[in-house]
Amino acid sequence: MEFLLASGIGWVTACGIYLLLRGRSFSVVLGLSVIGYAVNVFIFAMGRLWSGAAPILGQSAALVADPLPQALVLTAIVIGFATTGFVIELALRSRHENGSDHVDGVAEEGTR
Repeated sequence: MEFLLASGIGWVTACGIYLLLRGRSFSVVLGLSVIGYAVNVFIFAMGRLWSGAAPILGQSAALVADPLPQALVLTAIVIGFATTGFVIELALRSRHENGSDHVDGVAEEGTR
């Protein structure tokens, strides 16, 4: 199971890097989002999944789940959503100003 989770996170990260290296702004925004999701799953997996563990320390301290990774991932989801909205707005503004959706502002030959 650990190998499956590690390889899944690796594949999602690889797809995100591939999308980041594309020349179009939508692919870059999508790649950033996918890498953010991979990081969130990685952080969540580092906190382990406990079955039957109390989320808060109570009477018996034998088995307690760690709430910190869950809080970090929840915060990262909110910040990632806001950042994605901001980057989309920057990409739309860049397309309006340059007339092209290439990240460097230069269209390939034969396209506009």
